[in-house]
Amino acid sequence: MNAVQWGAITTGICLGIAFPCRAQETQPATAGPPTKDESRISTLDAAEAEGGEPRRGLTRWNEYEGPYFTVRVGGGFLYDYVAYSQDAESKEQLTLRPTSGLRDFRLLFKGRFPAVPALSYTLGYMYDAAINDWRFRQTGLMLDVPKLHGNIFVGRTKEGFSTNKLMVGYDGWTSERSAINDALLPILADGVKWTGRTPGGRLVYNLGWFKDTRSENESFNKNDKQFAARAVWLPLPETGPSVLHLALEARYGEADDGQLRYRSRPESFLAQEYAIDTGVFPAHHSNTLGVEAYYRPGPLMFGMEYFLNQVSSRETGDPLFHGGELFAAWLLTGETRPYNQRGAFFQGIVPARSVFSGGPGAWELVMKGSYADLDSGTIEGGTFWRVTPMVNWYMSGNVRFEFAYGYGQLQRFGLRGGTQFFQVRLQLQL
Repeated sequence: MNAVQWGAITTGICLGIAFPCRAQETQPATAGPPTKDESRISTLDAAEAEGGEPRRGLTRWNEYEGPYFTVRVGGGFLYDYVAYSQDAESKEQLTLRPTSGLRDFRLLFKGRFPAVPALSYTLGYMYDAAINDWRFRQTGLMLDVPKLHGNIFVGRTKEGFSTNKLMVGYDGWTSERSAINDALLPILADGVKWTGRTPGGRLVYNLGWFKDTRSENESFNKNDKQFAARAVWLPLPETGPSVLHLALEARYGEADDGQLRYRSRPESFLAQEYAIDTGVFPAHHSNTLGVEAYYRPGPLMFGMEYFLNQVSSRETGDPLFHGGELFAAWLLTGETRPYNQRGAFFQGIVPARSVFSGGPGAWELVMKGSYADLDSGTIEGGTFWRVTPMVNWYMSGNVRFEFAYGYGQLQRFGLRGGTQFFQVRLQLQL
């Protein structure tokens, strides 16, 4: 069964899940931004990095609470359409064709154990359209340790390097992460991660150690083992309406079987070719440093991330790769993007008045610029920059449409090619 067939089947399933919620959503009768409490979230469980459920309750048919365990069944579905307009140089670099297809389809299970209230679990099972197979995603156990102001997660999870990577893709402000983010950082890893905070909550940090014993054959695997750390300073009061997030992060990754490869599509999942690509090259390890800054005074939001990746590879001259992104987002309808203070990341938008209860939903304007440089030493992986204005329409906490235009320029193969991108996405989640 191909991706298009899967898309047709799962669209029907997911619409059947999402739209019966119309009559049962509990939403305010008047428009307006969420309260201050709603814009700051102070809870964290094993499934939090997978997005959790919308903050306003929907139905309860998908939840079970028993004496030994609880379970909540959720899911997500992404379907994309993309078209391209390339200049002559771009056509020589890349062969890109208009297409539509399934981006992501996943089932999520989360819950707790009443006998051990501090212990929660999550299990994620996703159809990976890129490889036409089902794979486990965020899966593991998390134990809260209140005396140490933190929690420990064991299993398959996000490394914790890059807030944008740590957030589930369904909650992001753009359709795809920046090209350099996808090139350098794996989406998941298997291991142990500690997330903690100081008693006053001004500093949030995470430390993770991961190994590829169980993920050697996963598409996301880049390293034999890796260590990642992130420290986030939150200088503004927790009780205020604004969030200022400043972070430094570091990562050590041992090369997978003595080799590395960094590559990424041009911020279009359905693109038939990679834009930047180092090819496989011998290496011992890489050290990555990152800096982040996010400011959310209300419906407006600004953010940036930048990475420096130094590779230990004598054969290729120890190349240094780098890049990042800068963006601004504005919620025209007045909502405020929620911030999880325990995990130090942003979460998804829930409209003040959904379309299904007679409101306009939430409308968001986004402008993003990104840059990636994989040319260094003897490696000529290319440089790529892209500017992406887009509109997000959140019909409810479960249904989102994304409309994006992008212009990108790739310098590779001795050519400088320009491409226009026209992208549409349907997103459903429970």
